[in-house]
Order: sequence, then C-alpha cells, then structure tokens
Amino acid sequence: MNTRAHTVRSSVAVSGTALLLAAAGLGLAPAASAAEPQPPVLAVDTAAPAEVGLAGLPVDFTTKVSNTGTTDTSSARLTYRIDGGAGLPPNAVGLEYRLDGTEWKKVPLTYAGGTFSGEMPETFPLAAGRDRTVRLRIGVPMGTPHNGDGNGGTERLKLTTLVSYGASGAATDTDDDTIEVDGLGTGLSGVPATATAGGPAVGFQATVANPTASGYENVTDTLITSKYASVQVLRSGTWETLTPVTSDAEADVYGFDVIGKDASLAAHSSTVVKVRVGYREDTPAGKTTLRSCVFVNQGSVPFRGTTFCGNEATLTVLAAGSAGGTPTPAPTAPATRTPSATPAPSATPASPSASTEAPSATSGTTSGMSGGSSRLAETGSNGTSTIAAVAGAFVLAGAGALGFVALRRRTRA
Repeated sequence: MNTRAHTVRSSVAVSGTALLLAAAGLGLAPAASAAEPQPPVLAVDTAAPAEVGLAGLPVDFTTKVSNTGTTDTSSARLTYRIDGGAGLPPNAVGLEYRLDGTEWKKVPLTYAGGTFSGEMPETFPLAAGRDRTVRLRIGVPMGTPHNGDGNGGTERLKLTTLVSYGASGAATDTDDDTIEVDGLGTGLSGVPATATAGGPAVGFQATVANPTASGYENVTDTLITSKYASVQVLRSGTWETLTPVTSDAEADVYGFDVIGKDASLAAHSSTVVKVRVGYREDTPAGKTTLRSCVFVNQGSVPFRGTTFCGNEATLTVLAAGSAGGTPTPAPTAPATRTPSATPAPSATPASPSASTEAPSATSGTTSGMSGGSSRLAETGSNGTSTIAAVAGAFVLAGAGALGFVALRRRTRA
C-alpha cells in the first residue's frame, strides 16, 4: 500500500510539473510572436480629374499613400494602368509626376491591347502612421506638338492606381477611377439661307468651344467652303480678307483659318469670330455648303492633325443680279453626338473680294456646334487625310457636352 501511495504521489508530481511547463510554454508563445516584424500596410487614394480633353494639355490630380501599419517602409512604389480601349494609338496618353521640387517628370508608359501601364520611377519612404501626397497630371495629347494623330479616340479612361513596397512590387491596395474624355466643339451660327453671286457678303459667326478641363495649344479653326467664295473676318474693328489654305496632298480642298493658326484656348472657354462670305459673280446658282473644322497640332501640311468638325451649313447662291432681298438666317441643326456623313464641298481657290458690307446681326448662340469626343475621322493607314474624309464621308462623335460628372469606383485589394 505504501508502494502504491508513493507511485500515486510520483505521478501527481510529474503531472504537475508537466502542467507548469506547458503553462510556461503558453506564456512564452505570445512574446515570441510579438517579436516578429510586421509588414507595412499601405493604402492608396487617387483623386483623379473628372475629365480631360482629347488632344489637350494634361490635367493635374493627386495620389495619397497612407501607411496604416506599425512598420516603416523605405520604398513605397506607385504603378498606374490606364485603359482607353483599342481606339487609342500608342502615343495617345501621357502621365507625369512631381515628387519633390517643381519639375514635372514622365512616368514611362508601355502600351498593349488598349492599356497603358507604367511605374513611377522614384520610390519614397513612409513611416508607420504617416501619409504622403504625390502630384501628377494626365493627358490624352494624341501625338506631339505639330504632329497630332488623325486616327483614334476614346470617350473615357479607366485609371487604376496600385501601391506596393520593397523590391517585389506586389500591390497592397488599388484604386479605380473613371476619367471622361471630350474634345473641342466648333460650329457656325446665323448663316443666311441665301446669298447673291457678285452681291454683298453675308455675315455669321464662327465659334470654337473648349468644354473640357484641359487647356489647348496649337489650335487652328478652318472654314471649308465653295471655291467661288471669299472670306473675311473682323479683327480689331477691321475686316481682314483671308488667304485660302491649300495642300498639295489635297489639291481640290481649300480652307480659311478664321481664328488664325496655332491659337490657344483655356479650359472651359470659347472664342467667337465674326465672319462674312462673298461669292464671285460667276458662281453657279444653287446650294453650297459651309463647314468649320478644328485642327489641333497641325504640322507643316495643312488639314492634318487631331481633328474635330462641326455640322454643315447650307445656303443657296442666287444668280448674279437676282433680287433676292435681305438674306435670312437658315435654321441650324441641333448639336448631335451621332456619327454623320457629309458630301464633298467644292474646293478651288477664290479671289478675295473687298466687300465692306457689315455682317448680319447674330444672337451669339452656337446651336449646331459639334465636336469629336470619342472618335476622329478615319484617316486610315492608306494615307487619306482627315480633311478628305470631311469632304467625303467624315465620321465623328458629335457634339461635346459642356460638363461631365466623374464616375469613381474604388476597390480594395
């Protein structure tokens, strides 16, 4: 019995010791776990612009990176993906950043399958519990100055921001934004229904409107009309006769630059020019057309560049000596965003006339203004220019709306 009691006491002692060791082990486990380093926890929030202008200057925006974890990082990284669809050429999109100082630096972008992607070349440290805001700007330049693309376009961009740290580059968070894309609008208002060959010039207004958040440079608004026409514009109180613009590549097309060559337009602005057109005495009686087209980044060859065209206006030329009475404005078609096709205008140089007839009064409205926000004329790889497409069957995206609402959708990885 004593032996049994000793055995029982020994068993109890061993069991107690095991329990104490186990308890000690459990007590040590959290301390060992707490000593292990935790990875940084980075979050990203991009305040993308609501809109940009097709072929316009870039628009500023910001990306905010926050370290919500307890561990510092020495190298926060930002990567961007920009999806504009298959309609954009490889040089259509530009992205720049400014991390320190005042110098804008490019984010190198690669293009594949309608998507541009690139990583900001510089990384930056970010302590736990801190955040940093990076300034950027994005644009859809559609080429380079004086070498604008004539093909392609898009109605919107999907901008995806990815944040990561270290050398692996695995994203810890993403932010998706949608940026609307619109273009310049151009149109004619107050175009009379009739004009008389050899008679006084008839007046109207030409308007170029920029409804976008982008500024524009190198803008040329060209009036395309009959070979028998002469065109004047009112500048500084004086009527100035314009010289027809021609191109060897388009021998039968003539235009008149009504706002001058390489003008600039601020964001959300417009310019209005008073124009008058006279027709030579030998102009055949019948209907003729007027149409304005805007070329952005037109180069040394006329009628080439990123192009937006307005609705066509039609007037009837009465035979010389006709008693047609006072010209009356023709109704102007409402703005439209649907594709349209137009017949080829006549195109032979006209002899400028020196008519001093005052322009007819206009209301200053721009009904009939249209532009191209999502597509441009198909100038094609066969070398056919945009202006030839205008003269034949020009297809564009219609009038640009005056404002857009950003559609922002955020996702968390």
